[in-house]
Amino acid sequence: MSMAVSSSRIQLLLPLVVGYAINLAISHGQICVAQLEEEYVPLFIFRDSLFDVGNNNYINTTTDMQANFWPYGITSFKYPSGRVSDGRLIPDFIAEYANMEFIPPYLQIGNHQYSKGANFASAGAGALVETNQGLVIDLSSQLKYFIEVETLLKQKLGDEEARTLLISKAIYLFSIGTNDYLVPFIPNIYSIILQKYPPQVYVDMVLGNLTIVIKEIYKKGGRKFGFLNLFPLGCFPVAKALNLEINKDGCVEEIMEITQLHNVALKELLQKLETQLQGFKYSYIDFHTAISERIKDPSKYGFKESKIGCCGGGPYRGFQSCGGKRSAKEYELCENVEEYLIFDAAHPTEKAYHQIAEQMWNGDHNFAGPYNLRELRQT
Repeated sequence: MSMAVSSSRIQLLLPLVVGYAINLAISHGQICVAQLEEEYVPLFIFRDSLFDVGNNNYINTTTDMQANFWPYGITSFKYPSGRVSDGRLIPDFIAEYANMEFIPPYLQIGNHQYSKGANFASAGAGALVETNQGLVIDLSSQLKYFIEVETLLKQKLGDEEARTLLISKAIYLFSIGTNDYLVPFIPNIYSIILQKYPPQVYVDMVLGNLTIVIKEIYKKGGRKFGFLNLFPLGCFPVAKALNLEINKDGCVEEIMEITQLHNVALKELLQKLETQLQGFKYSYIDFHTAISERIKDPSKYGFKESKIGCCGGGPYRGFQSCGGKRSAKEYELCENVEEYLIFDAAHPTEKAYHQIAEQMWNGDHNFAGPYNLRELRQT
């Protein structure tokens, strides 16, 4: 297990206790079957910074893996919640569409209300344990936390109720791999990992770890899964600032190639699992195309700028220095975040997330298929 994940619980960061204690003390540890509305479909979330709503606030890591400082959160929350954006993330909007409250970070102090799901996502995490090892909650550790939740729900509700109502009906939302494919290109950080393997073998390693997690959740009763493919990481400021070869579209070709390999292989994997696992249902969400379209034609979607970030330093504002609390300190902040597709070096804005989440929920099957999330929820 990584140094960020202890055998008992991830090390808590004491300064964050006060902000949550009062609200959470009231509901600590209570799960009441009578209060579980029939239409509730729990949402369990596994991912990296695109879905992390604050778990990294509570682990022993560096500010490079956190966003609990200004100007993160300036749009909706007016304070830095730990989300790596100016406001809400995709899981927040999906919860709203499902008539649920926001799913809190699993590690939030006093958070033991799992009847509506749990968010295990950790900024910087990957499917490979070597990705940002010791600084994040890797995918296998996120699975361990899910198993802890399953055990607690069985204790509170009984085996049958927990399995039928909360496990079999739940949706498991995944997107993993962004950091696995980005980190090897960052100078002096694990660059040797990708060099050891041909790209397709490396992709197979990433998806192999994902497959293990999917099958373990399936064994526990999970049947409904949502998967975002990888967005065009090579077109984002963080990649373009690496001084690598840029293609005619203004993107880093080498990163684009391996993420495309991942997306093709992921779709094939899900089709294979559908034939192997009885009752397995999924939504394959074309996050890549959605972001690519907005980069190429921002005005169509209400943006003015899609090539550089709102917050950051260096070329394209591609240095991850937003807020001045990380390794790099110098940064600029745009005047109007509503005009930007990208908030910091590697993450979309709340406005972009809102648009994508709406497509995930209600979009056609070219974007989210064979089910969109609303349909998956109702199956």
